[in-house]
Amino acid sequence: MELFLQTALSFPTAIYSFLLCVAVTYWLVVAAGLLEVDLLDIEADSMMDGSGQTEGLAGLLYKLKLDGVPVTLVLTLLFFFGWFICYFVELWLLRHLPLGILRYPLGLVVIAGAFVVAAPLCAAICRPLRPLFHKVEAISSKSVLGQVAVVRSGRVTASHGEAVLEDGGAGLILRVRADEALGFKRGDRVVLLEYLAAEHAYRIITEEEFRGS
Repeated sequence: MELFLQTALSFPTAIYSFLLCVAVTYWLVVAAGLLEVDLLDIEADSMMDGSGQTEGLAGLLYKLKLDGVPVTLVLTLLFFFGWFICYFVELWLLRHLPLGILRYPLGLVVIAGAFVVAAPLCAAICRPLRPLFHKVEAISSKSVLGQVAVVRSGRVTASHGEAVLEDGGAGLILRVRADEALGFKRGDRVVLLEYLAAEHAYRIITEEEFRGS
C-alpha cells in the first residue's frame, strides 16, 4: 500500500491521480442525482453545421473519434488510462532513475504520451457504446411524451434536472426542465409534456395539471 500511494502521488502520476479523483467524485454526485450524466455534453450539430469547423474540445473529441457518447464518460476513461500508463511508467522506470530536476520536463512528456496512448484505447471502448446512446436518445425523443416519470435530481430548474422513466428495464434517465418556482423535488411524479430539442430535455408538469384537475 505504501508503494502504491508513493507511486500514485509522485509526479507525473499525481496529475492523473487528481483528475481521476475529480471524475470519481463527479460520478458519486451524479449517482446522488445532484448533477446530470451529460453535464459537459457538446451539441454534435454545432460541430457539423456545414462550415467544416471543429474547434475546441468538441473538435478534439471528434478528431479522436471520441464523439457520440457523454463527454464525462470519455474524460473519465481518458483519465483512467492516462493514470494507468503513468503509474506503471513511474513504478517500473522513473523511480529507479536519478533524474533530479529532469523529472519534471520528462514527466510532462510522459503525461502527453499517456494521453496519446489513452485516446485510441478510449475510442475502442466508446465505439461499441455509441449506438446505445443514439438508441436511447431516439427512443426518448420520439415516444415518451405524455408519460409519467419520477424526478431523481434534488430539484428541477430551467437549466437542470433529471427524471427516471420506467421502460420495463433499468429505466431511462432523462433531462427535464421546469420553472424552479414549481418546486419539483426528488420523488415527485411528473408528466413529460414537450421535447426541447436544443437542450435534449423535456418540459414537465404535474400529473394533476396534465389531467386538468
